[in-house]
Amino acid sequence: MSKRLPEDFIFGGATAAYQAEGATHTDGKGPVAWDKFLEDNYWYTAEPASDFYHQYPVDLALAEEFNLNGIRLSIAWSRIFPRGFGQVNQKGVDFYHALFKECLKRHIQPFVTLHHFDTPEELHAKGDFLNRETIDHFVDYAAFCFKEFPEVKYWTSFNEIGPIGEGQYLIGKFPPGIKYDLAKVFQSHHNMMVAHARAVKIFKDAGYPGEIGIVHALPSKYPFDKNNPADCRAAELEDIIHNKFLLDASLLGRYSQETLEGVEEILLANGGEMTILEADLSDLEAAKDLNDFLGINYYMSDWIRAFDGESQIGHNDKGEKGDSKYQIKGVGQREFEVDVPRTDWDWMIYPQGLYDQLMRIKKDYPDYKKIYITENGLGYKDKLVEETVMDDARIDYVRQHLEVVSDAIRDGVNVKGYFIWSLMDVFSWSNGYEKRYGLFYVDFETQKRYPKKSAYWYKELATNKIIQ
Repeated sequence: MSKRLPEDFIFGGATAAYQAEGATHTDGKGPVAWDKFLEDNYWYTAEPASDFYHQYPVDLALAEEFNLNGIRLSIAWSRIFPRGFGQVNQKGVDFYHALFKECLKRHIQPFVTLHHFDTPEELHAKGDFLNRETIDHFVDYAAFCFKEFPEVKYWTSFNEIGPIGEGQYLIGKFPPGIKYDLAKVFQSHHNMMVAHARAVKIFKDAGYPGEIGIVHALPSKYPFDKNNPADCRAAELEDIIHNKFLLDASLLGRYSQETLEGVEEILLANGGEMTILEADLSDLEAAKDLNDFLGINYYMSDWIRAFDGESQIGHNDKGEKGDSKYQIKGVGQREFEVDVPRTDWDWMIYPQGLYDQLMRIKKDYPDYKKIYITENGLGYKDKLVEETVMDDARIDYVRQHLEVVSDAIRDGVNVKGYFIWSLMDVFSWSNGYEKRYGLFYVDFETQKRYPKKSAYWYKELATNKIIQ
């Protein structure tokens, strides 16, 4: 029996400025740490990406043609403030006005993120969000955007604070490339949540129309052996690092005792301290009921064993299945050999994990207002044949995840929309151009777009609201 989604449901596509725009130094845009980090550490750069800076009218026309009514975009902070503060770059401001105007002309609601992994280089070099001055500069930038872009009705402060801290200070696949520093992970998480809280308060105090929220990546964590207390604790600690710490800050306005005890246990094993100021807790408390929505990015779940050895993480960047390794001292070890399908990049495909996260929000954070699934999709080595891609695996992946969204709505969770990652092919931060997610295939040499089979399937879904 086919499942339905609500008539007012938003069917969108997701993008991010640095992954899509290209034009990294065009029209006064300032540098970001990724520019040099990619050049030094990877086999690709952010040029040309999808050339969204010039191609956005093409992509938005396709989005309208395929019946999408929402798009996730981000503003590149360094297009507006090339140094992260100080002088405004008017050409950057003008670009985003033109972009948002085109969205609305195409009857597509822009959901706009202020920070999607791309702090301006000058601030990043001074410690990024480990430096509390960056909090102030972010809040100033947010206040500028709220006032400058009244055409935007849906704002997101940050995209995926969790993977930012993890990428920068745990795995080392993001600049500055530091590994296994759990104290920095938690401090970065915390300081960014304070920045979010202060930005939300400014938005609400000014009485701007529209909505504001935050987007968290929420990978579900399960004990490898649910009858083994040590595995259960390892899964709890992994959950604190990636989910609970951030959900507490966002929706409780404080860190629960269980969360703080878990952080203490992790730092005891790994060293370092985290500083939480009284003023920070006041900021979190003041903003906890002001979030209009929570965005959830969900791609995978993980199975965790207890582990007491030294930390070691091997990042699978080329899509060679079985290359991944993940173990954190005093926390746990991910087990990949479980009876669950996985992608070439060792991401475990488990739709039930999304359902479990949605029900967890309802149970543990009942004061949330509504949820958007702001990213979900399948990275694949797509092959263009006769001007299309027969991406049945992607269709199956999205179908299964939307079915559990429908189930969660039936079971009382207020989910109002779904944004497939990604609208068109973009480059992947640490996997390059080979890992594709888009509804529309991009020939990165010619910048021509080709609708995939999934685009036609998604159009039918957006039109009829029936999952089939």
